[in-house]
Amino acid sequence: MPLTEMLLPLLLFVALVLAASLQGLAASGHFPRQAKTSGPDSYVGPAILFGSIALVVVSLGGGIPAAAHLIPWYAAIIGGGSSLLAAPLVLQSFSDRFVDGRSALVVFTAVSLICAMLLIAIAVGR
Repeated sequence: MPLTEMLLPLLLFVALVLAASLQGLAASGHFPRQAKTSGPDSYVGPAILFGSIALVVVSLGGGIPAAAHLIPWYAAIIGGGSSLLAAPLVLQSFSDRFVDGRSALVVFTAVSLICAMLLIAIAVGR
């Protein structure tokens, strides 16, 4: 496979793994769950937390097999491993207000879903 055809799927795969790693790190800051409020808002937080975790798992479940058909295994290991190692450093560049809130969960989940859908679309198109 020519390098130009492999470059976009590789970048999407690296972005998918990075976004999933950032979401996992941001979600780990929400445990252990403490009941700070009661009422309707007390159900929104856990729904966003566990829903975002489920969506990231689904996006990884679709994106990784699609990437396996598009890029060589050695490129996937190097790119995915690099993004896993870089995730804590990248997360430090965001503000604490963003990372500790619900918006980080939503943004990182959305990025992982978009990357997975693009990888699947490219794989189906070939």
